[in-house]
Amino acid sequence: MTCAACAARIEKVLGRRPGVTAAVNFATERAHVVFDPAQHSVADLVATVQKAGYGARVLDGDAEEVQQEQKAQKAEAERRERRRLYLALVFTAPLLLEMVAMATGVHALMLPVWWQLLLATPVQFVAGSRFYVGAYKALRGGAANMDVLVALGTSAAYGHSLVTVIGSLEGHVYFESSAVIITLVLLGKILETRAKSRTSFAIEALVRLRPQRAHVWREGQYVDVPLAEVKVGDTFEVRPGESVPVDGEVLEGGSSVDEALLTGESLPVTKATGAKVYAATVNGNGRLRCRAGSVGEATVLGAIIRMVQAAQGSKPPIQKLADKIAAVFVPVVLALALVTFLVWWALAGWGVALVNAVAVLVIACPCALGLATPTAITVAMGVGARLGVLIRNAEALERAAGVQLALVDKTGTLTQGAPAVVGVRSFGVSEAEVLRLAAALEAPSEHPLARAIKARAAGLSWPGVDVFESLTGFGVQGVVEGEPTWLGAPRLAEARGAPLPEDALAAFDAQGATVVVLGRGPSVLGVIGIADPVRPEAHAFVEGLRAEGIDVVMLTGDRRPTAEAIAQQLGVTRFEAEVLPARKAEAVHDARARGQVVAMVGDGINDAPALAAADVGIAMGAGADVAIETADVTLMRSDPRGALDAVRLARATLRKIRQNLFFAFVYNVVGIPLAALGVLSPVIAGAAMAASSVSVVSNALLLRRFAGTAGATPKQGETR
Repeated sequence: MTCAACAARIEKVLGRRPGVTAAVNFATERAHVVFDPAQHSVADLVATVQKAGYGARVLDGDAEEVQQEQKAQKAEAERRERRRLYLALVFTAPLLLEMVAMATGVHALMLPVWWQLLLATPVQFVAGSRFYVGAYKALRGGAANMDVLVALGTSAAYGHSLVTVIGSLEGHVYFESSAVIITLVLLGKILETRAKSRTSFAIEALVRLRPQRAHVWREGQYVDVPLAEVKVGDTFEVRPGESVPVDGEVLEGGSSVDEALLTGESLPVTKATGAKVYAATVNGNGRLRCRAGSVGEATVLGAIIRMVQAAQGSKPPIQKLADKIAAVFVPVVLALALVTFLVWWALAGWGVALVNAVAVLVIACPCALGLATPTAITVAMGVGARLGVLIRNAEALERAAGVQLALVDKTGTLTQGAPAVVGVRSFGVSEAEVLRLAAALEAPSEHPLARAIKARAAGLSWPGVDVFESLTGFGVQGVVEGEPTWLGAPRLAEARGAPLPEDALAAFDAQGATVVVLGRGPSVLGVIGIADPVRPEAHAFVEGLRAEGIDVVMLTGDRRPTAEAIAQQLGVTRFEAEVLPARKAEAVHDARARGQVVAMVGDGINDAPALAAADVGIAMGAGADVAIETADVTLMRSDPRGALDAVRLARATLRKIRQNLFFAFVYNVVGIPLAALGVLSPVIAGAAMAASSVSVVSNALLLRRFAGTAGATPKQGETR
């Protein structure tokens, strides 16, 4: 494909087949096709594309192999283009001197017309052959593209000059114009190709993460085997400093694993027996023996690569207008060039008419129009993957940019999602003694509050408990170190006649904490506050959303006092308490009915109805365990600031798309009339066309400088 018209043509010919929809990404040169296998075969679809004058093949096999193959093909294509450019430069340089000599009146440097013919011919038909081939294929398929414009424009200039020389006619020749235009367009296409290749940096980085071989247990020893030979259930070893080859579970050993490039988590994650490990993450100083769980494309890395590739190939609604214009752009330009020629022929003669018509043909650039959106989308999806923010498609990205209201689930999103001891008040004994006795009484229990107490007392020695008894609705009691001891809700203390420390209860209530009282006989030994702690990043997340002009509403199933306490800690002014999952979905529907664009941020499990109902569902999971196929936006880490990154990235991307589309439209809307009026020469028009595509891609590449707030390690030179 050489321009947006090519992509539009391929979509059109595929879309003519019943039950087939296609989205062609001009920037990545990939098409995503949905079809009914009962009606069409893959071979039929490939043949349809080939009949339209374009090459096509199915991307199958390992992602790394496909990526390397595509990279090699693009490198070979670029080498061919460079050879054409070098040839064009050698023969065009003397013609450039001719132009300078003519402009400055230095007659000694002017070349005889026969010399100009000899120099221009190799440029026109050897270096410029790719335009003729592309134009022929496009016209044979019933379409017109950039190649048609360049081939027609330069052929007109060259053909007129050839007739003038051979016929010994009076008049100016334009060999230098045709040669310089071809040279500039070739240069522009090479620069454009290089810039486009840089938009796929994220996929290449992800693919490079995987090791080539794995240490697999075979016949009583570890042997190195190619990655493709690792099977589910194989036992493999990961040595210090090596990358994990496939997804699996740790059978033996312990280490810390760097998951930054996969999930965006900047700190190493501790791995021990039973922990999950993921392909392409980097082992620390320990040695791990693991069982393979998912291999090849079934790994989390494979799923991420597929999701990013699919997202890069998708189109946002904002691109629809550009696609419609690209589909008719070249025929309209051809008509304008014809009108320009006829008008100037009538006003000033053949020579002026030819020059201005050629300028119209050459300056028109469907490439900039076609690259404006897909390059920005491709870069943005890659940046998101680097930050651990996976965006399903371009439509979700565009919706995220317009979010006005964020409904945020409290548990697991704004809080840690697991109860923890937030404070201990002791009376007559030490805080450690309170925890030690409480943990002893809760030792057999798996209640969340019991687990929180035992976790806090993990470093202490717990005594044994005799005559243990569970008091339903109140708590527990038993004989600890010869003393009757009890632990439970404040009403248990009241039942024992023990005076409650009201100041301690009030302090824990203000934190939204559940209070557990420890006592012996009629005396209270201590009060333990247990709550779901607020995530340290939650306040920055809420403030960041507000800074973006987004209203925040917290939804929680907790009682109102607990919800109010958490809301005060975070500075959230609007919240709903005692909310059931169905009510969360209703809250989304209510907000959308008021005309607001709503994002729902939750854990992706309990909040599924609300996530599905929202304009943008943002699922926050625990690292790579998250189900990445379920939400519009998936956060690979348990950090709510990733949702803020998604919104900011979406808005930055939409700004780039609008800038690119504005430039592409203005360039053509202003440039074509100027060329038609004779203000721009064909050479200047060719230079402008070459520069337009490169500038659009370069502007999109500036998105690579986007740095998130959710703790991803910045690249050198990046700032937050």
